Amino acid sequence: MTASTTSRDVAGTSAGAVADVLKVPGPRPTKPTAVSTSLSFGWRALLKIKHVPEQLFDVTMFPIMFTLMFTFLFGGALAGSTSAYVQFLLPGILVQTVVMITMYTGLTLNKDIEKGVFDRFRSLPIWRPSPLVGALLGDVARYTIASIIVLILGLILGFRPVGGPVGVVASIALLLLFSFSLSWIWTMIAIVMRTEQSVLAVAMVILFPLTFASNIFVDPATMPGWLQAFVGVNPISKLVTAIRGLMAGTVQAAELAVVFGWCAGFVLIFGPLTMRLYNRKS
Repeated sequence: MTASTTSRDVAGTSAGAVADVLKVPGPRPTKPTAVSTSLSFGWRALLKIKHVPEQLFDVTMFPIMFTLMFTFLFGGALAGSTSAYVQFLLPGILVQTVVMITMYTGLTLNKDIEKGVFDRFRSLPIWRPSPLVGALLGDVARYTIASIIVLILGLILGFRPVGGPVGVVASIALLLLFSFSLSWIWTMIAIVMRTEQSVLAVAMVILFPLTFASNIFVDPATMPGWLQAFVGVNPISKLVTAIRGLMAGTVQAAELAVVFGWCAGFVLIFGPLTMRLYNRKS
């Protein structure tokens, strides 16, 4: 037996031994489902908050600042007292606070795209939309925290929801659904824009008219006719009306149907657009 033959035999034996070691007994693991992968990316979003708790600044300090500032600045002038005004304002300020922080969904996504993280996600054998859906699900936790802070502060200031705990829980659930649906707009913008500053600028241009030209702060009956027409079709106004009705125990089915329609429209229009842009992005 020559030295070369012996070397080949040893090499073959080593390769066979390695192959045997690499063989994993049992059936092949099942492919992860769309739900499991989306929840995994949602957990990733929560872990980012754990490691960088400063991300919660916008959902803790902003709700307190908005609620106190608008209550004490406008309460006496618009309603005669802060206690009377907070009954009208709090459902609206709850909507404004949560809707305003939905823009950070786009900022976080844009940052991940710039770092190349989403290129790695797209190469994985998973449901393609799961990184986006998971990020949105993770942000629902932020929206919940902001909602709880506003409600607690409102109760301290004298807000009393006639609809009781059921009305309050239903209001928060409706707000979370609307915010999740609205966030698809910011995911699309995050993919189109090249910088975080651009995403923030576009989001502010969209959100400021929607939130301030609405029924959050005052009764639209006091506005000019042309502005009343805009407020009447503003999705934020529709959401505020429904949440006020839920908290007061006087909500109408038609008001809820309109909000559900807006939510469905956001998802059905901007969800496919976002995925199309996401799949085509190089």
